Amino acid sequence: MACAAAGLMAYGVRSRSSTLFGPSVWRGAADRASIALTFDDGPSESTPELLALLERHRVRATFFQCGVHVRRLAQVARQVAGTGHEIGNHGDTHARLYLRSGRTIYNELARAQEAIFETAGVRPSLFRAPYGARWIGLRAAQRELGLLGVMWTTIGKDWKLPAPAVVARLAAAARNGAIFCLHDSRAAAGTCIEALRRLIPALEDKGYHFETVSEIICPKN
Repeated sequence: MACAAAGLMAYGVRSRSSTLFGPSVWRGAADRASIALTFDDGPSESTPELLALLERHRVRATFFQCGVHVRRLAQVARQVAGTGHEIGNHGDTHARLYLRSGRTIYNELARAQEAIFETAGVRPSLFRAPYGARWIGLRAAQRELGLLGVMWTTIGKDWKLPAPAVVARLAAAARNGAIFCLHDSRAAAGTCIEALRRLIPALEDKGYHFETVSEIICPKN
């Protein structure tokens, strides 16, 4: 019995398909050749370079931003919103949410939500848990703040793999409705940008196009 409970808890915390701790998605519609690029942890000093690359390819993406970085780099946060990308909530301080109280979880989400709205003028409807780890109390916080959880189909591991390995990993996982997770951070920026320079044209050559998370999870008539 204890093993079953532990297994259920582990599934709820980390599984990409779990909705145990709140409504969540990890892939989009499978009936069209679209992929969502998502970027966690920003904004960062490298965000303008990433935005320039996306603009060259006319790609719109979803940026899951931390409140602390939004306040630190307010102009960059406004630039992300101003260039037509979607902004999601990634917590205020990128704190791990598991083993935290419901009040702590709510405060992490609420402070980030406030920072993004006051700085960039948009109120996120999407949330990605730092480290992809969720916990008891998250459902209530998401409900109160109007947030849908977002996991990923494949994570690029751009904070530790070289760019060619990131490209190979994501290209192999490309399929209709895929949600890819990359990072808009100082630690991963160089690798992420170099990987995208190769990955975006390669996927376009295979017939894929790119959408935001909100677009990819909503069926089109």
